Amino acid sequence: MKKPYQRARSRDVMTVLANARPAELDPSRLAGTRRQREDLARITFDAPDGASRRILMRPRAWLVPLGAVAVLATSAVVVGVPAQQEPHAGAGASAPSAGTTDPGGRLELLSVAEKVEAAAADEGTYWQVTTRTENVDVVGEPGQRYSVHSTGTSKWSVGVHPGTKSLMVSNLDAKTGPRTAEDKARWRAAGSPRTAKSVNVPGGRKALGYQMGTRQPLVMRTDFDGKIYALGPKNVSYQDLRELPTGHTELRRLLERLYEQAGSAETGAGRTGYVFQQAVNLVTMPVQPAVRAAAYQVIAQLPGIRALGSTTDPLGREGIGFALATKWRTPLGSVEEQIVVNPSTAALLSRQSVLVEPSAESQEAGLKAGTAMNYEATTRMGWAEKQITVPQNARR
Repeated sequence: MKKPYQRARSRDVMTVLANARPAELDPSRLAGTRRQREDLARITFDAPDGASRRILMRPRAWLVPLGAVAVLATSAVVVGVPAQQEPHAGAGASAPSAGTTDPGGRLELLSVAEKVEAAAADEGTYWQVTTRTENVDVVGEPGQRYSVHSTGTSKWSVGVHPGTKSLMVSNLDAKTGPRTAEDKARWRAAGSPRTAKSVNVPGGRKALGYQMGTRQPLVMRTDFDGKIYALGPKNVSYQDLRELPTGHTELRRLLERLYEQAGSAETGAGRTGYVFQQAVNLVTMPVQPAVRAAAYQVIAQLPGIRALGSTTDPLGREGIGFALATKWRTPLGSVEEQIVVNPSTAALLSRQSVLVEPSAESQEAGLKAGTAMNYEATTRMGWAEKQITVPQNARR
């Protein structure tokens, strides 16, 4: 996750506006928060076709079991509450009871960590990650429910040296529409609406939904004042990432301190879920191999991690799967967080939120247990010396 901004025509004007900004609207205090994700979801749904919006923050399109899962230019939310409570973690926190870690799963993750730690350290000018995402949701009136999905590709190129820029190009080949042939028939029966409101909306909040069809690519600047990533509630520089602890014990303590420092809007996943999310984030950042290995070790030692055995990710690539045992109750049913790792290369193939027990609305729409409600699959990750090419038709 990161803190992007877009270039203003006048730096002086932006400075005046920034100085006048209330503290509670400071982007550096919103990075990665639940409020940020929910506000983005509303902005993207309310924006008319082709409208240009200034967005202070752009969250990673990944699974967040508590709060909004927002895919840029696709306003969907998955709002959930934990099925279990974690002691001393605050309201809404959750985790399985201690001692439930699957020994086999732990050993497999530790083996992955060893492969990462043995990798040679390298460095370049731009750290680039390409991801494929999909978000599934349920729309329609009672008795006429159907599922929709939004897919797209994003390229993120992070300049790590002074004077370089960081760019995110999202909505590449992006589109939203009915998920299956049966869903398409129901959509047509409903009059083929161009917009569809999600049933996954907390009480009292403005209805969210989807704009059907294809979307224009969007480019954003994602560095700000030398900061290139958000780690927990803090925005950090490349140097900060290079100085992260390489020991798993020290790294876990750091992530737990970030949990304590974060506000309640960010820590709804509870201590275990929060540490899991931050550790998975680190795996795809330009950190030292030893830090990436430590992140896998942290995940392996969390309560309730279990191995799913040999599996395939949403793109059909073979790997080994792992799940966080906590289940999350959402309007669409109970879901759990999973990751799929390539055991040979130790690459994180995907992370997804999987439906475990469909709700009545999901069942009516034809969704079954095992459906990936949202996923982010990494198709490329590594160093490059040139900045990514921005499509000519990209919105800014």
